[in-house]
Order: sequence, then structure tokens, then C-alpha cells
Amino acid sequence: MKTFCGRANPTTGAMEWLEEDENYDYHQEIARSRYADMLHDKDRVFKPMANAAVKIVEKNGFRDKIKVINKHSTEVTVGPDGDMQCRANILVTELFDTELIGEGALPTYEHAHKYLVQEGCEAVPHRATVYVQLVESKRMWSWNKLFPIHVEAEDGEKIIVSPSEMENCPGVPSVCDIQLNQLPSSDFTILSDVVTMFSVDFSKPVRSASTYYRVQLEPVKSGKAQIVLSWWDIDMDPSGMINCTMAPYWVKSTSAFQWRDHWMQCVYFLPNEEPVLQGEKVHLTACRDEYSVWYKLQKARGEEENKADVRVDSPVCRCHAHLLWNRPRFGELNDQNRTRQYIKSLMKVLKTDSVCLCISDGSLLPVLAHYLGAKQVFTLENSAVSCSVMEKFFKANRLEDKIKIIEARPELLTSSHLEDKKISVLVGEPFFTTSLLPWHNLYFWYARTAVTSHLTSSVTVLPQSASLHVMIVEFQDLWRIRSPCGTCEGFDVQTMDDMIKNSLNFRESKEAEPHPLWEYPCKSLSDPQEVLTFDFRKTVPQHCLSTEGSVNLLRKGKSHGAVLWMEYHLAADISVSTGLMQISNEKGNCEWNPHCKQAVYFFSSVIESETLSDLPNAVMYAINFNTKTGEIAMDFKLL
Repeated sequence: MKTFCGRANPTTGAMEWLEEDENYDYHQEIARSRYADMLHDKDRVFKPMANAAVKIVEKNGFRDKIKVINKHSTEVTVGPDGDMQCRANILVTELFDTELIGEGALPTYEHAHKYLVQEGCEAVPHRATVYVQLVESKRMWSWNKLFPIHVEAEDGEKIIVSPSEMENCPGVPSVCDIQLNQLPSSDFTILSDVVTMFSVDFSKPVRSASTYYRVQLEPVKSGKAQIVLSWWDIDMDPSGMINCTMAPYWVKSTSAFQWRDHWMQCVYFLPNEEPVLQGEKVHLTACRDEYSVWYKLQKARGEEENKADVRVDSPVCRCHAHLLWNRPRFGELNDQNRTRQYIKSLMKVLKTDSVCLCISDGSLLPVLAHYLGAKQVFTLENSAVSCSVMEKFFKANRLEDKIKIIEARPELLTSSHLEDKKISVLVGEPFFTTSLLPWHNLYFWYARTAVTSHLTSSVTVLPQSASLHVMIVEFQDLWRIRSPCGTCEGFDVQTMDDMIKNSLNFRESKEAEPHPLWEYPCKSLSDPQEVLTFDFRKTVPQHCLSTEGSVNLLRKGKSHGAVLWMEYHLAADISVSTGLMQISNEKGNCEWNPHCKQAVYFFSSVIESETLSDLPNAVMYAINFNTKTGEIAMDFKLL
């Protein structure tokens, strides 16, 4: 049986109906799961996926000891005719995410204690403890607020400011979970000691109802409190002898370091930055509902006065910018070096009679184009949210009558939208909120093609072109998410390895997947290589763009995969990279653009082999860009 699935193509912008195998969703879910990564975590108590559990139980000789119930725990029945004959006296679970409670641990435990386990039961893990630390960090704060942007124009310096709504907006309640161990200590200033925020004892009844916890902090340094860093640990046993911690590198010794991608650390943004003084006590309040946590900081005052001030309502974005831009996008807009490249490029191409059209989602390029002398500026916005954000920006900078917002898709653009003018400068970053993989932003090329009739014959397009680049790398740890587990704590889990591999072969193994590589160290085994170019000065061609070639390996190491990224050539000699920034030393350690996800194509043959007797000396590639579908197909072979 086949299923038709509708999707908006992120590269071409077209609505498509795809015929899929009935097991497509099942295979994709398994292929993209991180179960293998979890089983590689030596500290972790785990429950295998239900549809593999039965086979694994039988294969390991526990058929008469273990009963697999393929249900959510809240649907399990207890009694003579139930799934369980009687209530259990031991509760073994793994319900946690990076935030601890984000996968519904609290309501699930609450239900289990009410209906599935005996009073006084023992739980494994026994308890969880959440820790916090107050820090100041311009880098992390730049993921949540937009800083003023300085523009040197011919008539003096201009400053692009945020709307007051955005300045005072608490943002979105979703946690920012990252590999905090990859953040250098120079990127933040510690303002408090690590303190325990709250604990949950899983062997006792658990309440999921919204509540709050409060601790008193004494700042160890004066500064601007902007960020609450948080992580948790779990005691597997009541005595706490067996402990599994997510503490970052500056809290625990590196000798005990266990890499994980399923549990990381949390970054919480305070609603506003608060000045704190060394030794002057403050109160930090953690509010939570069933699934999320958020924080507020107050000066220490009378206890009753402080209690009256607690709000347990979840933060809601009122400015819409946090709905339009994710955290990396905020960081990108705050990147002064990147903005400078666009300013330099615009100064090269803009004239006093330029009529400029910007095609990107919620971009500040229209403001830059106006300040740098364009006669008229239009911006094409695809959604009501981006229109709303742009309206607020233009109003805050008194530009509402200077820049015209057009809410339309490129193919529906009319001459009346443009007041019967022809566009002489077409600009884009390009950035689109629907993009997942680096080449999805080639939507700009399709948009440029759709608006061709509105462009002058001598139109300048910025960026003028783009190129796709590839490099072969050895990952420090990321390869583990694709590595077979084999055995875990003496259990043979080959069945699950086979199931994941089967699902990867079904669809995923011939595709690249997005990863923010600044969080995942790797070393380059080859030089970066340009493999395809896309000329935005011309329309999208009818024929496919294909290339074949080889990449020579210059360093010894395991070729775990290929990394791919885009570079945009804005104007003569000015480019911006969405991937590699530099290879920082002779060992080949890489620095990546921290605002973008790069594409990773894993070499399964390398990851799955225990040893490689002969190290390859080159990697062959074949890459095809289908201009009809906007998709890139790729294949790699190790020589």
C-alpha cells in the first residue's frame, strides 16, 4: 500500500505530493532516532524500543522472565485480567530529556505511583537533582536579544535599534539545549556558585502540577545576570553510590567525562538582564509546569513580599521575533563581522537611483539598503509573522514610510506591488525559516527566477552566486549516533542495530543530515573542496547540475563522513560561509560557523567496522542537483 504525503519543498517553494511506502514514517523515525547513542552511554539505565524488545528478550534467553507490554504506561492495566497481575514493587524508568521533565516524566511518574506500583516501592533511578549557575555572557545573550547595529553611511552613522516590545519580551519558553562543554570559558563570566535548584524523589508519589522553587544566591562577582545555566544528575540507588551527571567541564573533572547527545545542558534566558553586586544576595525562582522550566531573578527582600511576586505563568513571546527567528538566527543577526560583509557589498552595488527588492525571511538588509543610499526599497515577506516583525522594526527606526513590505509569494508579485517600477538591485542573505539543510536557502534562486519579469535587464543580484563545498572529517564523538551497539551491559542488542540499519538503508543513508558542528568537534582529513556553483545572475536552468570527482586525504584518521556547506559570493572578493571558517592548526581541528547547521553525510562502512586495515587515500564523490525538485543527491566511495 502507498501513501501520498504533502510537503512544501524548502528549496523550490512548491507544494508537492509524494508517494511513500506505508512504512515511510516508521523507517524515518527509527533512522533518525538516537537510541544507539543512548545505549553507548555507559551510565544510562534504558528501555529498548518496544518493537525490538521482544526479539532481544528472546535472543538473550529471558522469554520466561520478562513480559513486554507494547503500551504507554498510562494505558497499562493491573489485576487478574490485566497486563500486570499485581502492582510492582520496583519502578524502572527512563523518561528524561535535557531539561529532565520535557518528555512528560512528571505526569508519567504521578500516574505510575497512583495506579501501577506499591506504596514504598523502590525506583531506579532513585532521585534526580537539578543544578543552576548564574552567568553573564554576551555570546549567549545574543541568541535571545538583538543588539543595536551600527551602519557607517555617507551622511553619518546610523544605528538600527530593536522595537521596545522586543527589548522587553521574555522570549519563548522552550529550553535552549546545547553541548555546553564546547563553549569556551572566555565566552561567559560566572556570577554565582553552583546551587541545587530542586530534587525529585521517584520512589515517592510525584506531583506534576505547576509549582515554583526558590534559592538564595550570593553573587561571587559583580556583573549583568543574563543567563541561568542548568543541568541535572541522577542517583540510581538510594545511597547515591551510583551517580550519572550532566555537569559541564568546569564543574566536574574531565577524567569522568562521558559524551552524550541525548542529554546535554540547558541555557535559560532571564526575561531581562539584571545587574548584580558581589556579596549582595538575590533570589532565583524556578517556575515549572508539567513539561518546562523558566526562571526569574529578584533582589532579596522580605520573604512575604517576594512570595507575593511569584508568577507561575509560562513566558509568551509578545514581539513575534522569537517566533520568526530561532536562537542561531538571533546570533547570526548579531554577528557584526557578517553584517560588515553585507554593508561592504551593498556599498559596491547601490547607486542613488537604485530600486531595491529584498527576498529573505525577516532580514535587516532592507534597512541597510535604505541607509546606504538606495532610492527605493521593497521587501518581500512570505508570512504574516515576518511582516509583523518587519513593521515593528521599521516603525522603531522611523522607516515605515521609507521601506515597503509586500506580503506575497515571489510568483505572485505584480507590477502594482512595486508601484510599476523595475528592480535594479535584488538582494537576499539568503535566509529562509523553512531551510534545514544548507542548500535549502537556494530558494532565493527560485524566487529570483519567479520575479525575472520585474527586473531591469542590467539588474545586480546580491549574492551574485553560491557554491557548495565538501570536506572529509573524523569526528571526535558525533560518529557514535550512527555506530552499532552490539552488546550493552551483557545484553545482545544486535536486533536493534539491524532494525536501525534497515531503516537507514530504506531512505536516510543516502542523505545528509543537519548538525551544528561547533558543538561537535572534528578534524579535517582533506582540504575543503568546491564541488558545485549556482549563478544567481541567471535563472534556474532546466537541466540538472552534476559533478563527479575525488577528494585527496591529507591526514591519517577515520573518515567518518563528509561535511557539506554553502558559501555565498556577495560581490567581487566578498563571500560569507555557512560552514568552515578555518582549519585552526596542523592537526586539522576545524572552526565552524556557529549560526548555521552544516550537512553531514556519514560513511556507514567506516563507522560500522571495528578496524580499518587499509586507510583510504581518497574519497570519490558524485553529486547531482535536480533543478526541478531542488534536491541534491550524493554518493561517496572510499578509495
